[in-house]
Amino acid sequence: MKINELPKKISVFPLNNFIIFPKTTVPLNIFEPRYIDMVNDSMKSNKLIGLIQPKKKIDDLSAPILHNIGCLGKITSFKETDDGRYLIELKGLIRFEIMKEVETTKKYREYEINYSRFNHDLDDKKEQLKFSELELIFKDLKTLFEKRGFIVNWKKLEKQSLDEIINALAMASPFSLEEKQVLLEAENLNLRKNKIAEILSTYTYDVFNNTTLQ
Repeated sequence: MKINELPKKISVFPLNNFIIFPKTTVPLNIFEPRYIDMVNDSMKSNKLIGLIQPKKKIDDLSAPILHNIGCLGKITSFKETDDGRYLIELKGLIRFEIMKEVETTKKYREYEINYSRFNHDLDDKKEQLKFSELELIFKDLKTLFEKRGFIVNWKKLEKQSLDEIINALAMASPFSLEEKQVLLEAENLNLRKNKIAEILSTYTYDVFNNTTLQ
């Protein structure tokens, strides 16, 4: 898909502590009526949805304030369950910056967006990283995942390319909402790798008690 083929207005799906990167695919379980409507409308048109993290809610009655950067995804798989839920797979295409919210009578939210900062997300060329640059990061991530009780199929993961591994670990990591947002906004893979290393450095491991301190 070319940059001039992308919509300038999209529906957005705010998900707390969840990110998607270009060229990665995630499964989603859709059950809220407003987002059922959103998927229905998307399936009738371009199958595109914007995934974005909300900031803190002001109160229960207000719409959540959103971060400025999200990722546009395309629905590549769709299944409806017996109880009316939608099981979809969303493939990340390109990150976007929200410009302004669009007034609508729909139950979900729509935004005018801009892709100019992230044109390179559409490039087919993979960024080159050396495995030696990632060994320490992988070691620290494995330790953190284990201590937080996260289960990762490392053998399957290691068969992927290094850029796919970095993005998959960034999405699945037990980092905070703000830390994941920092990773999403990193301009390229090398910067994202460095940001992961910086975040990991804030976690200190107590080797005596075998616990994670922060």
